[in-house]
Amino acid sequence: MRHDSGKGWIARGSVMFEVEQRRSAPFVDHIDHAVRRTIDIAFSTILLMLTSPLIAVLVLAIRLDSPGPAFYRCRRVGLRGRPLHMLKFRKMHDGASGPALSSPDDVRFTRLGSFLARTKLDELPQLWNVLKGEMSLVGPRPEDPAFVELRREAYSMILEVRPGITGLSQLAFATETEVLDPDDRMGHYVNKILPQKIAMDSLYAKQRTVGMDIKILWWTLRAVVGGSDVAVHRATGRLTPRAPRTVPVEEHSPALLLQQKAS
Repeated sequence: MRHDSGKGWIARGSVMFEVEQRRSAPFVDHIDHAVRRTIDIAFSTILLMLTSPLIAVLVLAIRLDSPGPAFYRCRRVGLRGRPLHMLKFRKMHDGASGPALSSPDDVRFTRLGSFLARTKLDELPQLWNVLKGEMSLVGPRPEDPAFVELRREAYSMILEVRPGITGLSQLAFATETEVLDPDDRMGHYVNKILPQKIAMDSLYAKQRTVGMDIKILWWTLRAVVGGSDVAVHRATGRLTPRAPRTVPVEEHSPALLLQQKAS
């Protein structure tokens, strides 16, 4: 590690990031970390206990639905650039390869996989990553190393925060697979969606508080249980219900609908 003019280089795996050294009071940082970690441990333990019957059923269903393991480890970039193996339920055929981005009707999905993707139940095992301290309940969404490398300077601040299961960008793009341009999913994600996610995750990294985390958890609960869409204000991070969009019949073109969903 090399330090120069108040900045440092952090190298983890195949990705290198320039990060600003933290200047906040060590005692305040320690208390903040202790409170967040206590919340993470308490909630992840309770949720794992409550959902253990569901997890057992899903493990059995996945194994019966298609050959292969029930769990899948996604390679992501974690805290300070460390490699993160994010645990998920397997929703694709074992050994499937292809683009990093999936679609709602992806042929790689198993029969059960499309249901897991649509309901977000494939994310449930990440509670184990939280319990181990690799992730937090709330934080920036851990991204694929290839995408982080494309914007490594922009990720310098984001990677100073422990990645989370839910957060501002996760709520804003809960229906990401439906938003992406079916004719150019990769290009649309890299040029349109990824910059918006980076902006939201950077905003969270700058302004995060325990109170903000509690609000995000509350809105996540509303989204999961109530099925409501959540709107995230790009400048402030304020969370509100997403108003239903009404479009005149003559304006229901695929391009227009795509643009409105992403806004």
